[in-house]
Amino acid sequence: MAHGSVTDMWEHGRHYERYVGRWSRVVAPRFLEWLRVPPGRRWLDVGCGTGVLSAAILEHCAPASVDGVEPSEGFLETAVAQLGSRVTFHRASASALPIGDASMDAVVSGLVLNFVPDLDDALAEMTRVAADGGAVAAYVWDYADRMEFMRRFWDAAADLDPDAATLDEGTRFADCTPEALTWRFASAGLLDIESTGIEIPTVFSDFDDYWTPFLGGQGPAPSYVASLGESARERLRDHLRDIVPAQPDGSIALVARAWAVRGDVVR
Repeated sequence: MAHGSVTDMWEHGRHYERYVGRWSRVVAPRFLEWLRVPPGRRWLDVGCGTGVLSAAILEHCAPASVDGVEPSEGFLETAVAQLGSRVTFHRASASALPIGDASMDAVVSGLVLNFVPDLDDALAEMTRVAADGGAVAAYVWDYADRMEFMRRFWDAAADLDPDAATLDEGTRFADCTPEALTWRFASAGLLDIESTGIEIPTVFSDFDDYWTPFLGGQGPAPSYVASLGESARERLRDHLRDIVPAQPDGSIALVARAWAVRGDVVR
């Protein structure tokens, strides 16, 4: 089965919030707690999306300033609506940051690096704009294993359509492991690299709460669902209903793990 309309692109903040945003809001503070950046620092959020990580920085880190860079106009509109002038937003790509050399103390990226077309260019740019003694850090979902609500989806899709396995983020995003990210960070010249796993519960009130976000049409899994005909979509929904574990009250309790990596800048 051909799936030419399946895309990694994200444009609309509302659909992202329902699908992943509600869980990324839980991961972001945990990442910042692990990162341990002192107050009064200058922050850059690369691929800031709808502003989830920027909002957590404002709430938990007492920053001197926060800048956000994002290529999607739709995501930026959502971020500006939520955060206003508390963050200075720039529409640009991770591989061409409109930020001066050595001008930021903490350069971070949340759930984005696997979508960047050239990861080495992006990490080189993130390192360029970080000040001496600053930190470059990022986190990505563990698509291959413990991002369980997506893992269950792609396993079910491949049961019914073997071609779906080629679209699975766990297969395509080989850099979403601590080992691969550590190697990439080291190649960018970062030192004293550390990594950790951050696990959060993802609890859905019932099967509809689990399934409906896959109907948003953007991002790999939702755009795959949108590419299916009605009968194939119903078969996938029913197969997922059969294999996703439900509690006696109908809720679905899964786990999402993110891999986080940080490195220091020494000039």
